Amino acid sequence: MRTSARGNALRWAAAYASSVTGDSVFFLALSWTAARAGGPEAVGIVTAAGALPRAVLLLGGGVLADRLGAHRVAIGMDMSRGVLVLAAAAIMTITAPQLWLLVPLAFVFGVLDALYLPAVSALPALITTPDGLDRIQGLRGLALRAGNLAGPLVGGIALAHNGEAAAFGGAGALFLVSLALLLVVRTHPRVVTRPERSHWRDLRAGVRYLRGHRVLAPLTLVIGISELSFAGPLVIGVVLLVEQRGWGPTGMGWIVGGFAAGGGLAALALAAGLRPPRPGLVMPALLTAGGIAIIGMVCVADLVTVTALAAAVGAVVGVASTLAATLGQAHCDPAYLGRTASVLALATVGLTPLLYPLTGAAAAALGVTAVFVGCGTLVLTAAFTAFSSAALRGAELDHEESSR
Repeated sequence: MRTSARGNALRWAAAYASSVTGDSVFFLALSWTAARAGGPEAVGIVTAAGALPRAVLLLGGGVLADRLGAHRVAIGMDMSRGVLVLAAAAIMTITAPQLWLLVPLAFVFGVLDALYLPAVSALPALITTPDGLDRIQGLRGLALRAGNLAGPLVGGIALAHNGEAAAFGGAGALFLVSLALLLVVRTHPRVVTRPERSHWRDLRAGVRYLRGHRVLAPLTLVIGISELSFAGPLVIGVVLLVEQRGWGPTGMGWIVGGFAAGGGLAALALAAGLRPPRPGLVMPALLTAGGIAIIGMVCVADLVTVTALAAAVGAVVGVASTLAATLGQAHCDPAYLGRTASVLALATVGLTPLLYPLTGAAAAALGVTAVFVGCGTLVLTAAFTAFSSAALRGAELDHEESSR
């Protein structure tokens, strides 16, 4: 990657990290403020108010990114989110936050997030050449983990020492930092498509394109199954496992830290230039290892081994997801990048909150072991799906889909 291209990629990664950190601060502050305003029921109402429009409008956000250009949409949504959250923070300085403020805030933020996610996800393919996609996706993984680590820390400090208004103000400022960085990111001029049809017809065209693509169709299925499978054990299953084993908060910290360390090292290696040969074959092999490791976490009794398995899961998930994202963008027609990203975002972000109560219910009915075994089996199913597609097995990262 040339020096100028590397600088462009680093600016995008910094913008993404700032946005992810802002997201983490915002959602922490929103949940905390809702709990203080109305207890657990208020938290559920506010969370649903934000999650519903995000899930419903994600596909439409992909259409908008392809029509107007992903860069332009990402800039507009960063600005809108920053202004919205700063306005809410200003209101909180003069009145105590109540549901009448928090519910509309969560709803509008969910709408803006649905338009932002496909656009920012499509940007890596638009700011680098095909041979640099793997590195920039590695940078994205680092930015995601850094933001998810820094966000709760920043938000917690702001809430503890300065209150809700300061936390929301910090989130809004982080969105504006992301905006400032995106403004100096350069994109390829070929990315904006002409809006020759209605939004609905463009959406249907995107679904047809994705469904008929020899690589993207099975790849989308693999990503959806694997990402949703990992979400259950990571977020809910680990908490229940630690409680069952009596390891307490320290054990929880070790296991979650193992996930984070493995994923961070994988992202760092890819950002530094690690490029596995035959990625279409390596990806399902890594998923196979990840599925086995998830099942193994409930088959061993000591915390050290579980932590090591968690680190292995984090590493293989990090590499496999980065390879999958890179393959997807390398093989996607630029005219459909936003719509393809929106489908993947729906599977990995939009539907993930629905898994939390399902995982909890499954654990209550069948036990924690069954949850981990079930999720590991689903990951193995995703690997089998990838192995079953000859086109996906033979997919390479240096493929560039020409615009039609």
